[in-house]
Amino acid sequence: MSMEARPERQENTLLSLACNIFVPVIILNKATAPLGAWGALLLALAFPLGYGAWDLIRRGKPNTFSILGLLNTLVTGGLALIGVTGLGFAIKEAAFPLLIGLFVFVSAWTKRPAIHTVFLNPNVFHLDLMRERIDAKNRQSDFEQLIRTSTKWLAASFFLSAALNFILASKIFLPMPLGISQGDQEVLINQQIAEMTKWSMLVILVPSMIFLGVILFLVIREIKKMTGLTDDELMRLK
Repeated sequence: MSMEARPERQENTLLSLACNIFVPVIILNKATAPLGAWGALLLALAFPLGYGAWDLIRRGKPNTFSILGLLNTLVTGGLALIGVTGLGFAIKEAAFPLLIGLFVFVSAWTKRPAIHTVFLNPNVFHLDLMRERIDAKNRQSDFEQLIRTSTKWLAASFFLSAALNFILASKIFLPMPLGISQGDQEVLINQQIAEMTKWSMLVILVPSMIFLGVILFLVIREIKKMTGLTDDELMRLK
């Protein structure tokens, strides 16, 4: 079966980040006082939900980033509503990347390791030509080993994110001061949520993206060695 597929419509990365992360954070931080905890949560959920539905109609497939953004906002806001503070939030912040990392790690032993989904994209690579060269040079086993090893390293990047999430969350989600009202507690919790998301962009996302960039660089380098293809031949640069 051909590995090549018709290039799909590209997602607007900035719009996706805004709707799935930044706007919900701003709403949880600024709208809790005027709207109440429930109102702020429902409004925050509307953005990843609405963007995900729009992108599904436009591109014809579920948006993973929207699903994660929706779940993260729902769980985070839900914990705030039931009054969970401190360590509970730290565990929650670590749980998401930890679970993703476990799924990625297990996929290394399946027929389709996670790197296939994340990396081997027909919009980026000439997959038919790449596979043809790998077969011609009898490097199939080397290629599969490369993909499995890279998938394990990808899982490691999520484990790193989980550890950083827990450390950061334990510093931000502090116990509530004694004697404050329920309304003030809800406002303070949502402010902590917004602070966590803001700092996670710098403390967690940047190191994780560097980690991922190194993985992809090494994968491309090894594929070029296996196939003898140049950058222009291997990738859709235009």
